[in-house]
Amino acid sequence: MGVSALGDGYRDLDADDSLIQGKLLPPAPRADIASRIELIDRLRTGGSPVVAVTAPAGYGKSTLLAEWAAAENRQVAWAAVDRFDDDPASLLSLLAAAAGPIAPRVARVAAEMRGVGPTMLGRSAPMLASALAMTEEPFVLFLDDIHLAGSPECRDALEVVLAAIPTGSQVVLASRNLPDYLARLHVGGRVTEVGPEDLRIDLHGARIIYRTANSDASDEELERSLERCEGWPAGLFLSALIGDTDQTSTPGLRGDDKLLSDYLYRECLAQLAPELQAFLRETSLLDDLSPALCDAVRETSDSQAMLRELERLNLFLIPLDRRRRWFRYHALFREFLMNELEQTAPSIVPALHKRAASWLEQAGLTGPAIEHLLAAGDRVRSPSLVAEFALPTYQRGEVSRIERWLDELGDAVVESHPPVAVIAAWTAILQGKSPASERWAAVLERIRLADAPHEEQISFDSARAMVRAAMGVGGSEQVLRDARFSVEHEPAWSPWRDQALHLHGAALLLAGDTARARRAFEDASACAVQMGNADSEILSEAELAMLDVAQGEWGTAAIHAAAAQKAIDLNHMEGYATTGLATAVSARIAAHAGERDAAHRLLARGMRARVQCTHVMPYLAMKVRLQLANCYFELGDRGAAMHLVHEIDELLSRSPDVGALRGEIHTFRSRIEASGPGSVSTVPLSPAEMRILPYLQTHLTIREIGQRLFISHNTARTEIASIYRKLGVGSRSGAVEQALQLGLLGE
Repeated sequence: MGVSALGDGYRDLDADDSLIQGKLLPPAPRADIASRIELIDRLRTGGSPVVAVTAPAGYGKSTLLAEWAAAENRQVAWAAVDRFDDDPASLLSLLAAAAGPIAPRVARVAAEMRGVGPTMLGRSAPMLASALAMTEEPFVLFLDDIHLAGSPECRDALEVVLAAIPTGSQVVLASRNLPDYLARLHVGGRVTEVGPEDLRIDLHGARIIYRTANSDASDEELERSLERCEGWPAGLFLSALIGDTDQTSTPGLRGDDKLLSDYLYRECLAQLAPELQAFLRETSLLDDLSPALCDAVRETSDSQAMLRELERLNLFLIPLDRRRRWFRYHALFREFLMNELEQTAPSIVPALHKRAASWLEQAGLTGPAIEHLLAAGDRVRSPSLVAEFALPTYQRGEVSRIERWLDELGDAVVESHPPVAVIAAWTAILQGKSPASERWAAVLERIRLADAPHEEQISFDSARAMVRAAMGVGGSEQVLRDARFSVEHEPAWSPWRDQALHLHGAALLLAGDTARARRAFEDASACAVQMGNADSEILSEAELAMLDVAQGEWGTAAIHAAAAQKAIDLNHMEGYATTGLATAVSARIAAHAGERDAAHRLLARGMRARVQCTHVMPYLAMKVRLQLANCYFELGDRGAAMHLVHEIDELLSRSPDVGALRGEIHTFRSRIEASGPGSVSTVPLSPAEMRILPYLQTHLTIREIGQRLFISHNTARTEIASIYRKLGVGSRSGAVEQALQLGLLGE
């Protein structure tokens, strides 16, 4: 897998892969630790596919995992999770990158760990799970700090992956809290828990810790420290650093936030030179540290020496690469330092974040730069970066990251920055979200740029017109006017030029001008290839294929459909709403060629993609369903075809003015109504049922599934019952198994 597939957060700042490898390579176990090999041996031979090591910071979870990894005779994969992985596309990409070298099937699907909406849970997660399940050689996959990927979307996706770990292999999770998705695995006896009680240090371990800190203590003194710290490894290490064995000097040291902070300050930070104290505080806001980045943040040139001194002092500094060019602080120590920074110098925190952002942006790490700007409360630079970086982030499938950025900016800031408001609108539109799409479209209509330069006004007017055209606002004639305006005002160098051309072609089709529409789609596809915008290429090539099919030019249609499918595969965009049309027409072409198996596979993919093709983009939603219905009809499934016609009718009730498209719909309806019963008659899952289906893989109750999807408990129950009926099963596991066989889940 290339670095770019892991997302911007994993791109190495020094043009090599040292940081990536730091996340994917097990840290070398330290020789001076209190070994837990007996516990490890019990866990290795216990037979549980999942081992959950759960404890607060400072209990040696990562140390346990590192020792276990070094002791393993099975294949080992390692993934160190950080806060940038709290996105299902990012998390699954990380897991696939970690497991790829030990599992060839995982390596083959690694690039598919991306998507939007239900795609991650419905396709990417089961694909990864299936690939891991078919791994022939036993393996152990270690996931450190998994609590940092704690969003509901990440938890759901990870549960699907964990449920498929094959016999003889294990996944070992290190987390500060017990993940709720382990509940169903508990029922089957597939999980072993390791908690604080299992990780407490004994007398032998205490001796090793004190010896490591060059501190002498008698067994009696060690016993007192053990009792006072309750076997907490971090507390013992701190006591050892200062030779503290006096029972009364630090009573009750157990990790309590305030007491621990006082202790760390008095016995660790206060003992250091003032310049080293300042270095620790000011760099604590960095997730990863390098000399150059630290110098930029602090506006100094001595960071290399500071980091070396911290290594010498053994002060909670963890190397991230073998060459020791990148580091991070131990989580417990970092939290203390960040609190110290906020307490002692809160006024400099925004400036530190901004300097970090400037360095990261210059290094090409726009995503982390945005995170620092948002942390700094910067509402001037961050909106422009969000607007600039949203498109590549969307194309990587990290839509939830865009939505989080928009949430952190807040509606008021987004509305005051027109380019960001445009991004907010498209983020909702491309996921078929209502009423968010309508709300942001209304915001765009309210924005006035009377004082802006003429060029900016025209650019925004064009962007607003494209949003209206995509949403079908005002009917087919208004759509054509809006699309024509955008084509006339988007210059050749604009990243939106290809989209304007495609929308113009679609509007010309509604007007019945197929010749000019074809030229517009050809121009849009060529422009999209030049701009690297896969969406417009996929949509335009699909439209060209449909025009050829209408003329009976099946050979030429196949060429255009193949080009669209190639763009989907190369850009790993399976499941995006914009792929639905290409997949549907490809299925129809396969059916015409007598390739029934290929047609059914493509139909399953097209039916999944239609879920996000909602009334928000009415013309696209209708076209996708019309092509799918044609394919089903050609395969002899009149029932499925009629079901899709009913979905089109629902869309028409919302958007009746669809120009020439209404004639196509009427022609097909007449054709199907005049036909006899087909060879088969199925009732496909509705879009609402397709949204629920992926959640049947999880432990979530019906009520919890409803909460995830913002629907009532009764609605969720009714739709699940309908899923069972349509799939001919009587249980969740049966529904999942049947959906996997039909291609409704996974590949």
